[in-house]
Amino acid sequence: MLNLMHGIFRLSRSKKRIIQVTFDTFAILACFWLAMALRLDGNVMAFSTKPFLVLIPVTPITIIAFISLGLYRAVIRFMADRAVRTVAIGVLVSALTMFVFSQALTLNVPRSVPGIYFALLLITVGGSRFLMRGLHLRHGQSAREPVLIYGAREEGRMTLQALEDNERLRPILFVDDDDKLAGTEIRGIRVIKIDQLPTKLPVLGVKTAILTSTDQSSSNRRDVAKMLTELGLEVRTVPNITDLISGRVSVSDLRKITVEELLGRDPVKPLPNLLTKTIKNRSIMVTGAGGSIGSELCRQIIEQRPKILVLFENSEFSLYRILEELNDFAAASDERPQIVPVLGSVTNRLLLTNTITSHSIDTIFHAAAYKHVPLVEENVIEGLKNNVVGTRILAEVAGRLKVENFTLISSDKAVRPTNVMGATKRISEIIIQANAVEYNNTKYCAVRFGNVLGSSGSVIPKFSEQIKNGGPITVTHTEITRYFMTIPEAAQLVIQASAMAECGEIFLLDMGDPIKIIDLAKTMVRLQGFDPYIVGDETPRPKGLPIEITGLRPGEKLYEELLVDERSTSTQHPRIMVEDPEHYKNANNALSEIADLEEAIASMDASLAIQILKKMPIEFNSPPPNVSKI
Repeated sequence: MLNLMHGIFRLSRSKKRIIQVTFDTFAILACFWLAMALRLDGNVMAFSTKPFLVLIPVTPITIIAFISLGLYRAVIRFMADRAVRTVAIGVLVSALTMFVFSQALTLNVPRSVPGIYFALLLITVGGSRFLMRGLHLRHGQSAREPVLIYGAREEGRMTLQALEDNERLRPILFVDDDDKLAGTEIRGIRVIKIDQLPTKLPVLGVKTAILTSTDQSSSNRRDVAKMLTELGLEVRTVPNITDLISGRVSVSDLRKITVEELLGRDPVKPLPNLLTKTIKNRSIMVTGAGGSIGSELCRQIIEQRPKILVLFENSEFSLYRILEELNDFAAASDERPQIVPVLGSVTNRLLLTNTITSHSIDTIFHAAAYKHVPLVEENVIEGLKNNVVGTRILAEVAGRLKVENFTLISSDKAVRPTNVMGATKRISEIIIQANAVEYNNTKYCAVRFGNVLGSSGSVIPKFSEQIKNGGPITVTHTEITRYFMTIPEAAQLVIQASAMAECGEIFLLDMGDPIKIIDLAKTMVRLQGFDPYIVGDETPRPKGLPIEITGLRPGEKLYEELLVDERSTSTQHPRIMVEDPEHYKNANNALSEIADLEEAIASMDASLAIQILKKMPIEFNSPPPNVSKI
């Protein structure tokens, strides 16, 4: 019998439908015969066979009604309460058809038979479906993975409804911090508080948690997700619950929660006037348009309906990728902006001049830079040439051609830099401030912020690859901390900061609280279902993944600084501050030394270049120069 049931469950959908139609046809015949027998006290054949002619129209009409109502489209194991209504309507149509035809054609069918037939057919058709559903669930129960659902309110209950018939997942527990719900049961599943989980998990064998509760704030969801992750659970989030219930998405679309979601924060609504001020109906140029920040700037800029968007990029592949993406977006837009790809370097003065002139550029976002600290440490001259010389040339060309707005993307590493990359960013800020004085027709500014989650230079892609390869994850120091922000939030704040520029301001983005990289690594390991441990300090675990401490790299800081403190002042946006210009009142003293720096760059003398950096008023503190660097 079990083998027969297993074989039926494995049949194709079309074969299952044929079986259902065949079964329902015989059910119609059998239920009519039984209704007649009950009405005539079992003496059916004593009555003429004429009443049975009513089955000729009733049978096809009933099957057609079932088809129209979608009974054969429904998957039996997913049938819920609404299936009872579907069957009842179809059976009612069948009984009414029987009554109408039997009376109209005087087929001698007793008037009470359609009523008896209705009850019998409803039990037979509906009962057969729910019997098969129960057998199917019982058949697959042992193979289903037990899961818990966090959130026992409406969305959690709807998630239970979507999951309880699933072949792979079996909800066995609700978790909710509402005291009124704790200790209750929902459709036979107990609700507990999260502080009871540590004692329950070993007994229940649950390895996966499904996070719902859309009424929670993002910060609360992050706290809950982190707690669940630290308990060793794999946390998944539901798609749009309405789509899940309607079938537009399936349970297979449940996705793992990402580290970006755990580290992100509640968004602040952008100020519309700042988003559009320097962009709408204007000609925009983004340098480094194919990079992490540059590409996101382009995505958000194009949504604000610029007249022209020039993508200036040194990498052919990166330029092609962002161009294709933006073209797809623009094709679906009613107001399609002109998108112009320009392949080249920001050190090419003639190309910059021609590009800005030919497209009448109004606003420039300068995101082009080498930013990988270890690579720039090993390639000092190229780092200085691209980041410093490129910024100086672009800023001068923009000022001379009277571009209205110029925004430099800076870095927290510019504050008391300990590496060449950070020094290049601080010098770039000085260049911007100097040009703001010289070219008063252009509003220059710099926007300084820390790491963005998921960028090409972020540790997150690196950690992800190391976890995928089975470890170890490499962290330079147990105490190293960094500020993190999502790329979309950073780009949105950059655009709004640019709209507030007047004369060389350095805007500082509120990055929130710094995060220990070791904690980030452990969180990412737990998100993948492993147990992290530090090599040499902690005991390896059965399902453990090692974290190896490798030591600080050349020029690497334990802590980054943004100077969002008493020396910074607020702006009209709660997450954008501006640096007190008095803090850098000696910045212009560095301008005379930039010429000397460019001579060292031209002569490819990395040692001399670093000596000049140390003399400049940028508080540069670097290890002794390695003369092998170029």
